[in-house]
Amino acid sequence: MSHRIVILGAGYAGLTAARRLGTLLRGRNAEIVLVNDRTDFVERLRLHQVVAGQTLPRYDLADLLHGSGVRLHCARVETVDAVSRTVIADDEPIGYDSLVYALGSAGAPMAGASHSWSAASPVRAMQLRGRLTRAAAGARVLVVGGGLTGLEVASEIAEARPDLSVALATSGGLGDWLVPGARAHLRQGLERLGVEVREGVRVGQFTSEGAVAEDGTTLVADVAIGAIGFAPNPIAVGSGLEVDGRGQVVVDAAMRSVSHPEVYAVGDAALAMGPGGGPLRMSCSSGMPTGWLAAGHLAAAIAGRRPPTLRVRYFHQTISLGRRDAVVQFVHGDDRPRRGYLTGRAAALYKEALCRIAVWSFAHDLPAGRAGKPVTVAASRAAG
Repeated sequence: MSHRIVILGAGYAGLTAARRLGTLLRGRNAEIVLVNDRTDFVERLRLHQVVAGQTLPRYDLADLLHGSGVRLHCARVETVDAVSRTVIADDEPIGYDSLVYALGSAGAPMAGASHSWSAASPVRAMQLRGRLTRAAAGARVLVVGGGLTGLEVASEIAEARPDLSVALATSGGLGDWLVPGARAHLRQGLERLGVEVREGVRVGQFTSEGAVAEDGTTLVADVAIGAIGFAPNPIAVGSGLEVDGRGQVVVDAAMRSVSHPEVYAVGDAALAMGPGGGPLRMSCSSGMPTGWLAAGHLAAAIAGRRPPTLRVRYFHQTISLGRRDAVVQFVHGDDRPRRGYLTGRAAALYKEALCRIAVWSFAHDLPAGRAGKPVTVAASRAAG
């Protein structure tokens, strides 16, 4: 009887795990099923481009999985029961021997969210795109959140629609995690695009007039966009798996659930420790390394081999400032900034290459290291 592995979610983490498992378990008595609610891969790193009206390539999951032996099952996951080892997707029960939970995250909620827009998912990005298309010249656009997503959304909209008045509200200083030179270029890039930056403004809620800061100041906007971070898919909370206060699955160094060892959680769905002892950030950049790591350990357990030794570390942070400009901050393994950075057209090409390489890697699975030999898995900090 074959060992059935069910993977939930085909984002950066889930698709990486699927391809890696297909390679490592080729010729083994194992069935690999990837459950996803759509048949194409979403480049979450490019959703700010969707918002700005750009047409992106479509990547069919069937093409990316071709030759891997992984079976794609298109359905929306409704519940997970870790006790009975059963997933319900579109009212259909799916049993598993091992589970890779990669259901990711959505935009973090904020009071008055019904008055705001978002670029945190393909559906929300398309809705925002439609709203901006209807926006008249001079309309006021407010992006709330000075992280990577907020910076890229504000930049992309400002470049695509210079007739709009675009403002960015951030609770801290603009790019205050970057080294001075990179931070200065970020500020200059936003100024060039005409983005008004409001620093030290902590927004408490969205309203029909825009947003209200915690000090009572009203930020008037015709289109208010939330980019304050991400929240994990809530399905894990009712699954029986041990989760933290945010709803992330608590995992060990192998990305294995500490309460149910037959379950692996990856990407935004997992509370995993990274370099320096702190948790990995909820981002696409952590998804691929954790998917790779989980697949290696799961395949080793099934095949009875010694698992590879993998180290997840960071190398760079990337911020697009429209299509022709960007900032790349090189970092230590624990994501602390190094002195080196890249800006301008070269940085934009660097970021574009990373996006393309990510998709290429799904269709061309990278070779595994020899058993027991340390392999470094790079994690880039990019928006999304």
